[in-house]
Amino acid sequence: MIAKNHSLIIAVGVLLGIKLIGLEGKWLPVIQAKGINWGVTVITIAVLAPIATGEIGFKQLGASLQSLSAWIALLSGVFVALIAKGGVTLLSTDPHMTAALVLGTIIAVSLFHGVAVGPLIGAGIAYMVMKVIEYL
Repeated sequence: MIAKNHSLIIAVGVLLGIKLIGLEGKWLPVIQAKGINWGVTVITIAVLAPIATGEIGFKQLGASLQSLSAWIALLSGVFVALIAKGGVTLLSTDPHMTAALVLGTIIAVSLFHGVAVGPLIGAGIAYMVMKVIEYL
């Protein structure tokens, strides 16, 4: 509430509500196991919504690739998606990393007004760095 971040307030509220009604043993493991996939699905729906509403059509998609900025955005999207793929792998195979990533996300969201996609991208970056170190 101090940070005025609605996403963080809602997340904490939902988790507290689950604990208060006594369903933490049943629901929290499911949320922990599937929550990232649910979140990615919701973000994907939000990104595709303008296409579904007709606000953005194939004509606009094609026209948007006529600028250097659009190509940079396209390549950035590809790069971030590939980084996030490694993050999903890391979080599913090395759960103790989750605590550090979540703490970093909470700090970024509450103190610097960041957006809580940090754990997945952070895990992806950590995964890439670990693979580079392994390779060396």
